[in-house]
Amino acid sequence: MTEALLSIRWAELVDLAVVWLMVWAGIAWLRATPARLAMAGLGILVAIYLVAKQFGLVLTTWIFQGFAAIAVLVAVVVFQQDLRRLFEQIAALGLRRRLPAPGPDAVDTLVRAIANLAEHRRGALIVLPGHEPVEGHADGGLILDARISEPLLLSLFDPNSPGHDGAVVFSGDRATRFAVHLPLSANRRQLGQRGTRHAAALGLAERTDALCIAVSEERGEVSVAQAGRIRTLRRPEQVADEIRSFLAQLGPADDESPAWLNRLVRQWRQALLALPIAGLLWVLAIPGGTVVEIQREVPVSFNGVPQAFEVASVEPERVLVTLAGRRRDLFFLGAEKLGVRVDAILIELGRRSFALSAANVRHPENVEVRNIEPDRVKIALVERPAGNDKKSQGSGNR
Repeated sequence: MTEALLSIRWAELVDLAVVWLMVWAGIAWLRATPARLAMAGLGILVAIYLVAKQFGLVLTTWIFQGFAAIAVLVAVVVFQQDLRRLFEQIAALGLRRRLPAPGPDAVDTLVRAIANLAEHRRGALIVLPGHEPVEGHADGGLILDARISEPLLLSLFDPNSPGHDGAVVFSGDRATRFAVHLPLSANRRQLGQRGTRHAAALGLAERTDALCIAVSEERGEVSVAQAGRIRTLRRPEQVADEIRSFLAQLGPADDESPAWLNRLVRQWRQALLALPIAGLLWVLAIPGGTVVEIQREVPVSFNGVPQAFEVASVEPERVLVTLAGRRRDLFFLGAEKLGVRVDAILIELGRRSFALSAANVRHPENVEVRNIEPDRVKIALVERPAGNDKKSQGSGNR
């Protein structure tokens, strides 16, 4: 293994880096998805199958192979929403989708309007999209395309307005749509006593990376939903901090570091966790998958020695067998899985020397016998005393 690690090429380093990024993205996605427990359960089943296959548990492997096709269909149905979001995230990253961010004046205007709505206990639902598109999750609504202003927001969420129960979607300094219906979350553990407006905010936050702001008309509280979580804010300053922090995550200005680098810095724990996992996968797939040769001393045994003879000696008692196979298969190859057996049926005809071939070596199917040294063994026999034969026969008949 050390030799394989020292012979790493640049292409393999790039390969390892790509796998590391994929594992890191998978961990981040798994932590964010509501179905992470179900995903973890599926991962445990896959791990059990791999272990069973490695250690030759034939029945367990056969059962898991029978359920493989069904498991794929079930996974697609159960994780349909999560897989859709994953592909949308990949598309957003690959296309470098970036919406215009509202300026400082627009953020201040939005915060004042939210504070006014909360003070007068007028319900509101505001959506600030992230990198992932929200259009596929938002139904209905009317095109607005108006610049953000406090009177505009107060009028849109006026209780007498026909669209005040819906959401307003923003893009940069403009409100693009209003009276939009969002998917409702079924996570009652997080929602608690919150109403439908908060369920819609959390529902969109579970499906996209948008920031959703909900104002309760019953309690006058402001809640923010993001990354599948919802929290209640007590002061307008907290609302402003949340919005500015969210906008900073979307992407920096041209003179700042790229968004993916900022995200990597924020999620450094997940990146560190992904590194040994990627390294283990690389070791198993590359050095562990390399075909190598090893040599093992294997004892020689004879089958079918006539009862009239006893084995006095075998020369040599052990032979050196050269085996070839994948490094990970040879790593788990124990001495109990190897043996050299010689059929001694020709002893009665006077044969005392026997040639050895790969057919005489007991070994796993995924291992190949390359050489046997020496390739011939000799056996010395003595006749068994007649009394011992009768005694052994008598003891065998009891």
